[in-house]
Amino acid sequence: MVGRCCIHLLRKELAIDGIQILALELGIVHLIYDSEKVPWERIQGIFNEYGFEIIEDRELILVEQIKKAVIDLVHHTTYNAMVRNSDYLVERFNMSYSYLSSLFSKHENITLEKFTILHKIEKVKELITYGGLTLSEIAYMMGYSSVQYLSTQFKNVTGISVSDYKVKKNIPRKPLETLLFTIKNPTSVEKKM
Repeated sequence: MVGRCCIHLLRKELAIDGIQILALELGIVHLIYDSEKVPWERIQGIFNEYGFEIIEDRELILVEQIKKAVIDLVHHTTYNAMVRNSDYLVERFNMSYSYLSSLFSKHENITLEKFTILHKIEKVKELITYGGLTLSEIAYMMGYSSVQYLSTQFKNVTGISVSDYKVKKNIPRKPLETLLFTIKNPTSVEKKM
């Protein structure tokens, strides 16, 4: 999810101060650095310069983990239409969906359900763009009960119909990181973004 250009720029900028990125994935970065030579404020400054926000609050970290779980479910795994989104999150976090949902809404300007829908629609756009699947297959794959339900939700989110989207080739897709992406930070040397 983090673009190669972003990873390259971060590696380059952090390397100037002797900071090494061990691993980088959506929302998390593992760093090695000498805290006596490089103050944490310097690292924060680098991330802020590239538009990332360091998060240290436990609730906000959980919100970021929820975002990552939704993105993993919708974009990075074989979407299982038989598993409800809420069941997936409950199992993944071992917390009630109502708690996860209210926590998410408390800290974001969107409900967890709407956040999930945004990502499902972006995935639908991707599947339409790359072709190879019928709209019925996409609807089934993404857990919609019918093509009509998918089409209605698609139009509500994008403002255009699925058929108009198929015809217009120059409609830009939204980068996933713009659908609420931030950085988080635990207190150990293994930093999260």
